[in-house]
Amino acid sequence: MIYLDHASTTPVDPQVLKAMLPYFSNAFANPSSLYRDALKTRAAIEGAREKIAKFFGCNSNEVIFTSGGTESDNMAIFGVAKNHRKGHIITSQFEHPAVLNACRELESMGFRVTYLKPTRDGFIRSQDVISALTRNTILVSIMYANNEIGTIQPISEIGKAIKTFNKNNGTAVVFHSDACQATGYLDMNVTKLNVDLLTINGSKIYGPKGAGALFIKAGIKLKPIIFGGGQERSLRSGTENTPAIIGLAKAVDLIDRKSVKKETELRDFMIDELLKIEKSELNGSRNNRLPNNVNISFDGAEGESAVLYLDREGIACSTGSACSSKSLEPSHVLLSIGQTKERAHCSLRFTLGRKNTKMEIQKAVSKIESVIKNIRQMSAIYEK
Repeated sequence: MIYLDHASTTPVDPQVLKAMLPYFSNAFANPSSLYRDALKTRAAIEGAREKIAKFFGCNSNEVIFTSGGTESDNMAIFGVAKNHRKGHIITSQFEHPAVLNACRELESMGFRVTYLKPTRDGFIRSQDVISALTRNTILVSIMYANNEIGTIQPISEIGKAIKTFNKNNGTAVVFHSDACQATGYLDMNVTKLNVDLLTINGSKIYGPKGAGALFIKAGIKLKPIIFGGGQERSLRSGTENTPAIIGLAKAVDLIDRKSVKKETELRDFMIDELLKIEKSELNGSRNNRLPNNVNISFDGAEGESAVLYLDREGIACSTGSACSSKSLEPSHVLLSIGQTKERAHCSLRFTLGRKNTKMEIQKAVSKIESVIKNIRQMSAIYEK
């Protein structure tokens, strides 16, 4: 199998697994207990928190552990909303479903939500955010890098603009960013990014599934969405998933920016080769995108069919976000940047990882070209 779906999930790094294993059966004590073994487990969790805090460039008491990106996004959005009970929220049309569906739920509860439209190249302009801000705005949530087309958003610029707005208007708009896809590639220093809340997910960075974290800037007040024994500063009750927390911290520790150059070169090679296929189009900016992301529409080749045919050829890819891949609706991301429903249905997302090689990409391109050709030959509507 040539695995080209790393935006969906990544394999657990062997060093991450090694770090996690003792906490399944040996150091298994509940970290909320008071005896010696429990205190050792608690110390391990706090050590992991310090590693994540160092990665964010923040204090350890500003890091909350969660079950992943979806929970972190929901904690941020509902946490702010419940603290205000009413108000205006700004997000974008091409956010991850974890953000979009949370905002839609808040709309049903009486909150007003503005969904900013991205540019054709796949960007949210800071000026559009500024124009949408009002004195009633309580939250802005804009993703750091899009999970389908990989375009990198001007988060630092947007955050700076929100700070200026707050200063000039005496408001306290909170800025959240879903950084799940960006974590392994981009600068995550929360001070430089000018964010108040930041989401990460372990399964995108060669860590375990079911592991995530939320940066909460000191002074930002959130109401909990999970109630129980008061763990994680009473914001995320429930016995801590110690192995997952240890694995997340280890995965962050192992992030190596050296792989960025290699993945960027493979990405560019793959884009160049796939665009040689007639009636193909790259979705999103060519340059200002994640180093591992290739999203291309192939006219006349329905995406779901292509994924299944490629699977038979030993290639794993997707049509968009794996979190909504069971839906037969066209990608909301591609529709938001102006693609037609027909072309959105004919898109494939390939996302590279640390271990992919040029030989694999060459083989994959050959298989993709063959599959696209075969699907088009069977199509009753495709015209060369």
